Amino acid sequence: MSSVGPVVRKGSTKDAVIESKDQRWHVRNRITLVFGSNDIEDLDTYIYRPNGVEFKPVKFHQAKSKAIEEILDNSIDEYYRGHVTEIHTKLADDKKTVTITDNGIGFPIDKVPQVYTEFRTGSKFKDEETDEKGFLFRTLGQNGLGAAATCLTSDTFIATVKHYNSKKEQTYEFINGALETKKTKPKPFKGASGVSVTLVLSKEVYKDNIINEDLLRKRIIDLAYNNPGLTFSFNGEKYHFKKGLFELAQRIDPNNSQLFGEEAFIYETQNAKGKKVKGKIDFHLSVCSDKRSDDREKFISFVNSTPTFDGGFHHDRVKRIFINTVKEKIERTARKEKISVIDNDVLTGLTFVMGITMPNPRFESQTKRKLVRDLNLEKGIEHFMNENIEKFLRKNKEFLELVVERAKSRHRFQELKDASLKGKKAKKQRVEKLLDANERRDRHLCTLFICEGDSAIGGLRSARNKLYQGGIALKGKPMNVMQASINDVINNQEFLDIMASIGLTIGQKAEIKDLRYSKIVFLADSDVDGGHINTLLVNFFFTFWPELFELGAIQFAKAPLFEVITDKETLFVESDSQLERLKKSNIKIREIQRNKGLGEMSPEAFKHTLSREEFCKITVDDINSAKHTLDICFGKDTNLRKELLLDTESTGILPSDLEEGSAEKKKARALAAAKLSAKATKKVPVEKKTTKKAAVAKTKK
Repeated sequence: MSSVGPVVRKGSTKDAVIESKDQRWHVRNRITLVFGSNDIEDLDTYIYRPNGVEFKPVKFHQAKSKAIEEILDNSIDEYYRGHVTEIHTKLADDKKTVTITDNGIGFPIDKVPQVYTEFRTGSKFKDEETDEKGFLFRTLGQNGLGAAATCLTSDTFIATVKHYNSKKEQTYEFINGALETKKTKPKPFKGASGVSVTLVLSKEVYKDNIINEDLLRKRIIDLAYNNPGLTFSFNGEKYHFKKGLFELAQRIDPNNSQLFGEEAFIYETQNAKGKKVKGKIDFHLSVCSDKRSDDREKFISFVNSTPTFDGGFHHDRVKRIFINTVKEKIERTARKEKISVIDNDVLTGLTFVMGITMPNPRFESQTKRKLVRDLNLEKGIEHFMNENIEKFLRKNKEFLELVVERAKSRHRFQELKDASLKGKKAKKQRVEKLLDANERRDRHLCTLFICEGDSAIGGLRSARNKLYQGGIALKGKPMNVMQASINDVINNQEFLDIMASIGLTIGQKAEIKDLRYSKIVFLADSDVDGGHINTLLVNFFFTFWPELFELGAIQFAKAPLFEVITDKETLFVESDSQLERLKKSNIKIREIQRNKGLGEMSPEAFKHTLSREEFCKITVDDINSAKHTLDICFGKDTNLRKELLLDTESTGILPSDLEEGSAEKKKARALAAAKLSAKATKKVPVEKKTTKKAAVAKTKK
């Protein structure tokens, strides 16, 4: 093994000065090692209000808070040992002087100076000590540091101990971090035994010794929720709860809180001498689920009544088991819907309220803000979650549905982003099928006709006003967007061409000033298929841009079903009933031509159809009602559609027509869609130009 080589140094060197500091100097100058940060930080937590809880960031001084909590924790430990029933706290008007009093048994009065001025002094070092039932004790204090550190960093620290066993009391006053000590003579006491501590923290150590009243009250109320049956008071306000942390969950959300589970996990272990001992871990978990909230999850947790602000092992394990179980439950649905479920889909809107009471909890530091892994704790959490999560999910089936809806919504949002990018790209490309209007400046004057088939676009080409009227042809029936994904829609060339022609982008609100056409007019045959096409187009535009209906931009042109040639002119008739009324009039009819479709219309009929100043506007009186009707007609739930179609008086469709594969199935859906149109639309009367045409319009009425 090679030896260490010498270092060549120039000149003389100075030895390090070795110093020895006492406990007082060390804790006052290294306060962060014991109590955590000595600076003000932003802490995301909650404050108690008279009628609930307010979640908000607060200015939090970790070291000051911990210094006072150490005295409270000593009283809680006495409660765990069965000696305390009441703990009273008072913050004086100066907001500096705090007094904490319990009714425990106290401790030998000759030990007061050791307990409050010497580190590594206490009664809870025997981690393997058991109670009368053979269970390991559960405590908050473990290191014998807290109370002494508080005293040594206080300007004034007065401790009065009334020792139950000796029936004596004595008061010690420690001044300026115990540099000076005063004491009374021991004497008998009357009334309750226990310990009372009055303190004023050192301004020199903590920079500011003002105590935040709201945060101190919060700590007292937290302790009351964690220890049901134990009575607390703060400045005369009494806090006593029977159901513990479940009442905290109810205070957070009275309508959506429920008890997830509450039980004890008992395990067996060995102490250092090989003797078998038992440990008990008490678990409590309540859950608040707000389905309307988009906030990320909140986790309020306590270990032996101490708030674990920074979480730790218990947070991670509980959340992971909860998430994985929920994902397993909805795995089949997710596959069917072609969606992926992420953790946030499960956790959004949830608030977990958890309490753990256990022997010898292991924290990351003296501040006890973060719990570290423990083998028995891990077994206990897994047992607790497995025992309760199935029951919770059986009672909350709507929660599973909500998670699926969140995943679908997120998936849809991502698709909308993709659609927006593709739509912007498509706007820049020329649409081959578009017969564009020639107007370049005032595009709001332009109307786009969406036609059924190439033959219709041929008639449109010759009859249109080229400056202000454009057209685009559909090839067959459009896609039912209600049963398609957004990716399917943006990959549909016909819809992509329509969007690019108008200037629409999925996921972006339609603004008339930004569109290439301010009116979109459906021009289809006057038959069942034509009606079906019109309602499929209504479905498309209403799904992605409902505001177009409010603006009156969506319209349809009613093509004449008959061309009636008289002695003087050609009349255009739109229905059988109108034709019958015309036949009964005094007008001499030479010839009647029935147009089976747009392709059979004469140029004059096309010109008549396109020359109207106003077409039939499709407006929606009730957005929610129209959405519901569209969902019935085009959604995935066929039962809703069957209920609508079974109204044979209004549709003329028999139940047998609804069988799978029926020849009437398309007709039935078209008629149902026509019913939707009647419910959700309001027609604007068409103005007639000639006198005889006006007469025909009158007979129609």
